[in-house]
Amino acid sequence: MHANMAALDLTFWITVGAILGLLVLSGFFSGSETALTAASRAKLRAQAERGSNGAATALRITEDNERLIGSVLLGNNLVNILAASLATALFTRIFGESGVALATLVMTLLVLIFAEVLPKTYAITNAETAAARTAPLIVWVIRIFDPMVSAVRWLVRLILRGFGVQADADGHIHAVREEIAGALYLGHSEGVMEKEDRDRILGALDLGERTIEEIMLHRSRIEMIDAGGEPQAILEQCLRSNHTRLPLYQDDPDNIIGVIHARDLLRAIYELTVESGKGAAALAEFDIRSIAREPYFVPETTTLDDQMRQFLRMRSHFALVVDEYGALQGLITLEDILEEIVGEITDEFDTEIEHSLRRTPDGDYLVDGSMTIRDLNRALDWQLPDEAANTVAGLVIHEAQMIPSVDQVFIFHGFRFQVMARKDNRLTRLKIRKL
Repeated sequence: MHANMAALDLTFWITVGAILGLLVLSGFFSGSETALTAASRAKLRAQAERGSNGAATALRITEDNERLIGSVLLGNNLVNILAASLATALFTRIFGESGVALATLVMTLLVLIFAEVLPKTYAITNAETAAARTAPLIVWVIRIFDPMVSAVRWLVRLILRGFGVQADADGHIHAVREEIAGALYLGHSEGVMEKEDRDRILGALDLGERTIEEIMLHRSRIEMIDAGGEPQAILEQCLRSNHTRLPLYQDDPDNIIGVIHARDLLRAIYELTVESGKGAAALAEFDIRSIAREPYFVPETTTLDDQMRQFLRMRSHFALVVDEYGALQGLITLEDILEEIVGEITDEFDTEIEHSLRRTPDGDYLVDGSMTIRDLNRALDWQLPDEAANTVAGLVIHEAQMIPSVDQVFIFHGFRFQVMARKDNRLTRLKIRKL
C-alpha cells in the first residue's frame, strides 16, 4: 500500500513537473514568434553591426518568415497538446471523469496567462532584445522541424493552388516603403511626429516614383530671352527677372540655343563697358550668344530621384524638359526637386510673388490653377486624386470634361470647386471648399 502511494506521489510530481516544463517551452515559443516577427529589421541590423551575434542570427532566420513561423508553431502546438494530454490524464486519475472538464479549464487558464499573454507582452515590449536572445535557440528548432515544415509548406501550397492563390515564399508581406510611410502617418496621428517632418521624409521616399513632368514649370510660364533682341533690352530683361538662369532662343521659342546665367552676363557687361574703357557705348556690340551655356535637355519621363543624381553628377541646377518628339515642355531645377522634400523655398527676390494657396475668412481656399494636386494635398492634408491630372486646374477640367467659365461651380471627390479666374483656356484661380 505504501509502495503504491509512493509510486503515485512520484508519478504525480513527475507529471506536474513535465506540465510546468512544457508550459515554459510554450511560453518560449510564443514569445519568440512574437519577438522575431515584431522586431525591427533596421534595429536588428544596427545591433548586428555593433557585434551582436544574436541580432545577426535573428536577421538571418527572419529572411524566410514562412519557415520560421512554421517551425515555431509546430513546436508550440506539440508542447501545448502534450501538456494538455498530461493534465487530462493527471486530473482524470485524481478526480475521475470530471477531471477532463477541470483539466480543460485549468490548462486553458495556464496556457493563456503564462504561455501566451505574458511572454507575448514581454516580447512586444522588448522585441529586438527578445529576438536577439531567442534566435540562437530557434535556429535549432528550425533545423529539427525543417523536414516536417517543408512537407507542410508543400501541402499548403498545393491546397492554395487549388483555390487559385500563388504563395511567394520569398516575398515580403509589406514593402519597406509602405512600412515606413505607415509608421510616419501613425506617428503623426499620435502626436509623436510633426506634420512637416512627416512630409519631408515622405517627399524623399517619393522621389523614385514621381517624374519630372509632375513638377516641372510648364513652357507657358517660362521666361525666355530672344537672341535677336537689342542688347540693352536683354540686359534690362535679365535685371528685372527673379531668375538667375534664363533660356535663350533663336527665332522660335522652341529653338533653344543656350542658357544665360546672370553671373556670366554681369561679368561680360563689366568687361565690355569698364575694362575696355568704351563705356556704355560698347553695349551695342554685345552678342548675348557669346556667353550662352549649352542647354541641357532631359525627357519628361525621368524620375525625380534619377534627375537629382544627374544634377549632382553634372554639377548643374537647370534642365529643359522635352517630350518624346523633342518638343519643349517645360524646365526643371534642382531647387524644384528639393522643394518636394523640404517644402517651398523662397528668398528675398520671391517676396512679391503671389502665394499659390490662401485661406479666405469664410474658410474657403483660393488656389492657383497651376498648383500641383500633390502640393495641395500636402499643405492641407487632403486626399484629392492625382492620377488623371497633375495640377488643380487639370483636375477640374478632367472632371468637368470641358473648359469651365468663370464662376462655374463643380462638386466632386467631396470638394466644391469654383472657377474664379481664367486666362484664355487656362484656369488661373479657383476657390475650393471641403464639404
